[in-house]
Amino acid sequence: MIVAMCFVGVASTYAQGTVEITISNIKSDEGELRVGLFNQRDFLKEVVEGKIVKPLGNSVTVVFENVKPGVYAISVLHDENGNGVLDRTRLGIPKEGFAFGNNAMGKKGPPTFDQAKIEVTNKPVTHALKMKYF
Repeated sequence: MIVAMCFVGVASTYAQGTVEITISNIKSDEGELRVGLFNQRDFLKEVVEGKIVKPLGNSVTVVFENVKPGVYAISVLHDENGNGVLDRTRLGIPKEGFAFGNNAMGKKGPPTFDQAKIEVTNKPVTHALKMKYF
């Protein structure tokens, strides 16, 4: 019985996924890219996994390793001034670049979790996103 439980623990340690996100159409090297994986309950509120990277050139690849299998939505913010938020005009139009999983776009605001979701298994997941700027 104890031996079986040890093998269950080892199997769950190795049953992690890798998510590779290639982000293109980056307009400048200013600031930072904030890349996040979100669960449905905390979509756009609190990241499950997050990375901050320097935008060097038109394209950047971000890799998340040891991600628990499940369904996540992807969000990317090009925080050009480094203040940690998506700056907007008085009309609510984003002043900084953004991207979501599946290159989803919302009608009047961000897309839904379901539009931006990906499934992570124990096999590598690759995803290509294109930054959008207004």
